[in-house]
Amino acid sequence: MDPSQYQSNELAQFIAQEKERAMVNEMVGKLTNVCWDKCITGTPGSKFSSSESSCLSNCARRYMDMSVIIMKRFQNMQ
Repeated sequence: MDPSQYQSNELAQFIAQEKERAMVNEMVGKLTNVCWDKCITGTPGSKFSSSESSCLSNCARRYMDMSVIIMKRFQNMQ
């Protein structure tokens, strides 16, 4: 294999990994904002209440489930 082709493949793989990392970071940021606004209604203390903790867990689960569904639909459209 030509060394320049190897470097090009390596660069393409690196760029794909960085894009994936950026997407995950963006998803975590959105999830945090959405679920925080929905579940934390007062000033947070040193610990979440059981209802806040349950709400955050359920919100994150629903958000992730919906993200997977949306990604699958986009993949099917291509």
